[in-house]
Amino acid sequence: MKYLHTMVRVLDIDDSLDFYCNKLGLDEINRFDSEEGRFTLVFLAAPGNKSAQVELTYNWDGDELGKGSRNFGHLAYAVDNIYESCQRLLDGGVTINRPPRDGRMAFVRSPDNISIELIQDGKPLQAAEPWASMENSGEW
Repeated sequence: MKYLHTMVRVLDIDDSLDFYCNKLGLDEINRFDSEEGRFTLVFLAAPGNKSAQVELTYNWDGDELGKGSRNFGHLAYAVDNIYESCQRLLDGGVTINRPPRDGRMAFVRSPDNISIELIQDGKPLQAAEPWASMENSGEW
């Protein structure tokens, strides 16, 4: 058995690609458009790690997604520097729902309310401001 991917439905493919690629830093690996099925599949992966992919599914005629609630769970990515990653996302207009107060873990949400967990690769970083005293915002 081999892990292939996690599928996430999205409402706006452009907003989602901006979030996942331009802000979060994933690479587009493959894309499939189905005229007959009226959908687009876009496969993404962290740089250098094509074995763990996310499939964005965009239905051309719309979709009802609800709130992307916790019953989905979350996507999780290890990052080289949790503070730099969160700052890049914050600078890109992404709300940090659970800041990395502990230098180890943070949560953000995609435009479709999917929780994304960022985990410091290796040992946690030393607690640092403004993250150490930043409050939670919304849900994660």
